[in-house]
Amino acid sequence: MKKKNFISILIVSIISFNSLALNPKAFTEEENKKLVICIDAGHQKKGDSKLENVSPNSSNKKPRVSQGTEGISTKKPEYVVNLEAAAILKDLLVEKGYTVIMTREEHDVNISNAERAEIANKSKADMTIRIHCDSLKDNSKTGATLLVPSSKGSTKDIFDESNKYAEILKSNLKDNGVKVNGIFERNDITGFNWSRVPVVIFEMGFMSNSCEDAMLCDQNYQRKLMSIVADSIDQYKDGIKGLKN
Repeated sequence: MKKKNFISILIVSIISFNSLALNPKAFTEEENKKLVICIDAGHQKKGDSKLENVSPNSSNKKPRVSQGTEGISTKKPEYVVNLEAAAILKDLLVEKGYTVIMTREEHDVNISNAERAEIANKSKADMTIRIHCDSLKDNSKTGATLLVPSSKGSTKDIFDESNKYAEILKSNLKDNGVKVNGIFERNDITGFNWSRVPVVIFEMGFMSNSCEDAMLCDQNYQRKLMSIVADSIDQYKDGIKGLKN
């Protein structure tokens, strides 16, 4: 190799190295853009009691979408809290460079659970995060809950990846002092059964508990939870074999 050519290559290599040193996120963000994360803020302003099939292979039907619960003390509707948290998560993921798809960004919509799953399917999402809050007659119950599609039947092909992310999220929530009631498989959730991409429901806590209700309505707590969700996506991504070309 001629000395002049060698020096030119060396200079280009040094410049490239320095560029990466100054911007260590360059490769990470480029990789992140290859991944699509769908965020579904659960429920909407008005429920829709019209029925839709629970799954493509079943004649069983459920309401298209329910209105959700409300805070026992704050009286704040769940659909509002869900979208507040989802918007925070969107910003965090966009900042990291991910491609983000939202099923809704306003309250006055009418999008069924099957239609929400189809939005994720059409976008070929690598993961769908469905944001919800819980409620029970027992107002002493607290903590987050993670739901995943069944490992059997029509969702068996998306179970492994869904559960993999749920396990990562569960661990990170616990490490950050958030109580987690567990990970539970469900075969009766329309948004799971119509999904062809990995999906997890994150029930952030119980609005039927006065203390947790106040926490869930607090933007700082929402940001804490969503930061954990976003960081868990980073860990999940690192475990994906053969990142999209």
